[in-house]
Order: sequence, then C-alpha cells, then structure tokens
Amino acid sequence: MLKTLHIHAEGAVRHLPVSPLFFGLFAFGTLSFLLYLVLRLDRE
Repeated sequence: MLKTLHIHAEGAVRHLPVSPLFFGLFAFGTLSFLLYLVLRLDRE
C-alpha cells in the first residue's frame, strides 16, 4: 500500500525545464522590466 502511494506521488511531481535559480532570476528580471515600463509610461 505504502509503496504504491509512493510511486503514485513520484509521478505527480513536476520538474522545471531549467534550474530554479535561473527560473527565479528570469522571473525577477521580467517583472522588474514590466514594472519599469509601467512606471515610465505613467510619467508621459
């Protein structure tokens, strides 16, 4: 019972296509750029 539950839970895990560090830096950079654009457009 416990072994089948472990196998089932193992299949449900999703993996990122890149390392978590790169994913975090990419997301931070993208959101920072979008915030910059919004604040820049607000001035005009």
